[in-house]
Amino acid sequence: MGKNAIVGQSGGPTSVINASLAGVFQAASRRGAQHVYGMCHGIQGLLDEKYIDMSERIRNPLEVELLKRTPSSYLGSCRYKLPKAQAQPEVYEKLFAILKKLDIGFFFYIGGNDSMDTIMQLADYGKAIGSDIRFMGVPKTIDNDLMVTDHTPGYGSAAKYIGVVMKEIVRDATVYGTNYVTIVEIMGRNAGWLTAAAALARGEDCEGVDMICLPEVPFGVENFMKKIAEMQKKSRSIVIAVSEGVKLADGRYVCELADDARFVDAFGHKSLTGTARYLSNCVARELDTKTRSIELATLQRCAAHITSRTDITEAFQVGGAAVKAAFEGHTGEMIALKRISDDPYQCTTEAHDVHEVANFEKKVPLEWINENHTDMKREFLTYARPLIQAELTPVYIDGLPQHIYLPEE
Repeated sequence: MGKNAIVGQSGGPTSVINASLAGVFQAASRRGAQHVYGMCHGIQGLLDEKYIDMSERIRNPLEVELLKRTPSSYLGSCRYKLPKAQAQPEVYEKLFAILKKLDIGFFFYIGGNDSMDTIMQLADYGKAIGSDIRFMGVPKTIDNDLMVTDHTPGYGSAAKYIGVVMKEIVRDATVYGTNYVTIVEIMGRNAGWLTAAAALARGEDCEGVDMICLPEVPFGVENFMKKIAEMQKKSRSIVIAVSEGVKLADGRYVCELADDARFVDAFGHKSLTGTARYLSNCVARELDTKTRSIELATLQRCAAHITSRTDITEAFQVGGAAVKAAFEGHTGEMIALKRISDDPYQCTTEAHDVHEVANFEKKVPLEWINENHTDMKREFLTYARPLIQAELTPVYIDGLPQHIYLPEE
């Protein structure tokens, strides 16, 4: 079989996806891969034969460490969904010809649901044609919505950022002692894991947010307004965390109710931005209070200055575990994190058939949401708190974090 390895990154960036890349690169190099190639902009870039030899770019342990601490996707990303092999066999023929030319024996793809679909399609096609290339998926997504894994690398750091920011917003919102409603929009199309992390803000030093709205629970605008009116009788300042993907009972996204709603993005998905702005305008019209809407948007994805040490450590580990599995003969699988204990927190890795992951979506358990659908129960906090522990300080130069990046060619 081929002696070389290739790795790509796909989907949305995170603050620790490069730690997984470093894990793959280091482990494959140590296990004897003659070359570890990196796809520039994922599978889409590979189809255009855009790749680098990573050993020519990451040349020493210091640069490996800097790569681990650099946010976003070092190799560049894509949102390219492979067609079915039966529909467009020429795409697969071209990909496998490129892999043969590079003498690839091991293929690693770091990403979320669509990325695991890519691994599934390639592994199935490889098996059908008798290819000995081993295809392994490395989990990554701040959305935390991949099946079989306890959690996904990237989520812990995003959850930590949200917990920190929500504490700061709560402090800011209470400073004037006047009626004030602050609505914070957090990423999450169909799964509310990120918005649920707003519950982490509550503690001895912070009263926390007043309401959490998740996509898992049907949303009613009128009921939402009533809850705010009741809450403001007890507290002048109300802070609410809302998922961008909250839906009405009829399945429509709340953001679609806005006059300026854009229904379809470049990938055919409904654009969800504007949920907090719409709800804030509703509150301003109907209640005697000032309002403010905040969209965390992309800020929550790559906040490497507040990365969870637990998260970055596990991201590196799953990259190395994928290499170990591939070199031991595994293919068509994804590395999952398996929690052994909450206190003390312990987690290990295991490989799962990628067919159990691709095109499925893990939601927040409804039993972790309180009866009023306004807050998270203890079970969620027990689950999430270990994932945000400790910090990994960036390498600062001249007062700013130092990053490593791949210049466009």
